[in-house]
Amino acid sequence: MRRRVRASDGRHLMVERLGDPRGRPVFLLHGTPGSRLGPAPRGMVLYQRGMQLIAYDRPGYGGSDRLEGRSVADVVQDVRAIADALELDRFAVVGRSGGAPHALACAALMPDRVTRAAALVTLAPRDADGLDWFEGMAASNVLEYTTATVDPDRLTARFILRSAEIRRDPFRLLNDLRRELTDSDRMVVADAGVRTMLLRNYQEALRTSAYGWIDDALAFCSPWGFDPAEITAPVLLWHGEKDVFSPVGHSRWLAQRIPGATAVLEPAAAHFDALHALPRVLTWLLDPSLEDPS
Repeated sequence: MRRRVRASDGRHLMVERLGDPRGRPVFLLHGTPGSRLGPAPRGMVLYQRGMQLIAYDRPGYGGSDRLEGRSVADVVQDVRAIADALELDRFAVVGRSGGAPHALACAALMPDRVTRAAALVTLAPRDADGLDWFEGMAASNVLEYTTATVDPDRLTARFILRSAEIRRDPFRLLNDLRRELTDSDRMVVADAGVRTMLLRNYQEALRTSAYGWIDDALAFCSPWGFDPAEITAPVLLWHGEKDVFSPVGHSRWLAQRIPGATAVLEPAAAHFDALHALPRVLTWLLDPSLEDPS
C-alpha cells in the first residue's frame, strides 16, 4: 500500500507499507542512494511472520520533497509524522548502509516509541573520537566524503551530473560500483533478482533529482544531531568485516559507545551481504528472546 504523508512542516513523504497491515510494525530505512523500493522480504513472508514494514523515500529521493540542509537527526520528525498518520504508537526500526545512522537517530531521539533498533553496515559519526574514519574505505567513497566536507558545491555539481547519467543508463551505478566490489559483493549482485531490485531502487531514488543523495552525503559529514551513547533501546549492529564502502571499524566504534549494543561481525561478509542478513535481523527486532540473529 502506497500513500503520501504530510510532514509537520508541510513537506510530502512517499510511503510504502508492506506485509500485514495489522502486523507488528518495523520502519525500514533505505540505503544511499536509495528509495522505498529497496531491499525487503516478500510480502507473503511478512504476512507469515505477522509483520508490516514501513518504508519511505528520505527527503529529496523518489516521491518525497527535499529538506535542504537536513541533518541525520531530522529523520525523527518524518518517522514520527508517518507513524502518527498510520496510527502506530510503538515500533522497531532498521536501517541498512545510509539508512543505518538514521535508524540510530530514531532510537536515540524517540525512546518512548522505538522498541528495538538495528543498524546494518553503518557509518559512524564523522567526528568520532579515536576512529580513523577512512581506514579500509574504497577510494570512491573517500573522495565523495572528503569533497562533501571541504567543497560541498563541487560535490553537488558532481552528483547532479552523475545522477543524470544514471537516469539515462540505470546500469551505470552498478557498473561504477563493480570496480570496487569484493568477491563476496560480486556474488550477491550477480543474482538476477537482486540486480533487478537494485536497478528499480536506484531509478526511483534519482527519478526526480540528485538532492536526496547529495543531502545524505552532506548530513553524514556534518554533526548528526544526537549522541549514540544516549540510546537506551536494545540495538543490534550487523557488519561484514570485508566491507569497503562502510568499513567495519565504524560498527566497532559504535558498539563500544552504545550501552548494551549487540555487535554481529561476519568475517567473510561484505557490504551487500547485509541484504541476506536482513530477514534474520527483522526476526530479532520483533523477538525479545533472541540475543542476536546468528
